[in-house]
Amino acid sequence: MTSYRQIEANRRNALKSTGPRTEAGKEISRRNAVRHGLTAETVITALEDAEDYQAFEAAMTADYDAQSTVERELVLRLASILWRLRRATTIETGLFKIQAEHLRGHQQSRQLFPDSSGVVHALLHGTKAGGSAIEFAQCFLRLANLPNFPIDRLSRYESSLSSQARQILFALDALDRRKPQERAHRSRCDKDPE
Repeated sequence: MTSYRQIEANRRNALKSTGPRTEAGKEISRRNAVRHGLTAETVITALEDAEDYQAFEAAMTADYDAQSTVERELVLRLASILWRLRRATTIETGLFKIQAEHLRGHQQSRQLFPDSSGVVHALLHGTKAGGSAIEFAQCFLRLANLPNFPIDRLSRYESSLSSQARQILFALDALDRRKPQERAHRSRCDKDPE
């Protein structure tokens, strides 16, 4: 049983943690959910086109031809998740572009002439100059070792979103398998009124 002293200590501690009190602090707190954009439900208006999302959502709804409210909600949720997975891919691509530019800038500052080995590699292997596996690995290592671990965080979000998408697809499939049974049951009831 909790003692009176512990209850009073808990109350005093609760008074200290009441959240932000200033307008600036409240504004920062309001934006916590869209700090990096990965957990935003649908569209980040400053970066994405709401009409593109609506067209994507409409295409998903048309593909699944939802017959019930539950199916429609599942399809809308799936559209949101797939949109955010697309966003995660865009973020990952952007992170690698930033690191590649940083790497190239670093290489150019170290030598006056560009590295001819990249050109030779491209000629021998038919790849774009500067797109070697070593450069990708260097970019990945830089990203993986940044103090805020953006690749790890991005990977966790992608994994979570993929898991949610699988669950929704499973639920939609289960609902779809029930439909023939429901139709057969309804047609029997229509033919055999009691």
